[in-house]
Amino acid sequence: MDIPATEHYKFFNHTACEFYPCHDMPAEELNCLFCYCPLYCLGSDCGGNFRYVGEAGDIKDCSACTVPHRRENYDYIMRQFERVKDIARRRDS
Repeated sequence: MDIPATEHYKFFNHTACEFYPCHDMPAEELNCLFCYCPLYCLGSDCGGNFRYVGEAGDIKDCSACTVPHRRENYDYIMRQFERVKDIARRRDS
């Protein structure tokens, strides 16, 4: 497979979304490609800015996190998929 000359596939900005912009960052820099963070399942090892809330402190609140929404973090997210795959494999066993 040839590597594309550009990297447009790493960024998508969905200005028509009803929730746009959903994070406190410049709207034109908001990457919507990972709208729902694929690293959520990594818990406290996701690398993002989160906190645990709720009476039992067991609800992960990622509303202040912009890791999956920053253009420069695409490669970081992609490198984590091996870890996500391992979690899925363990849950299926």
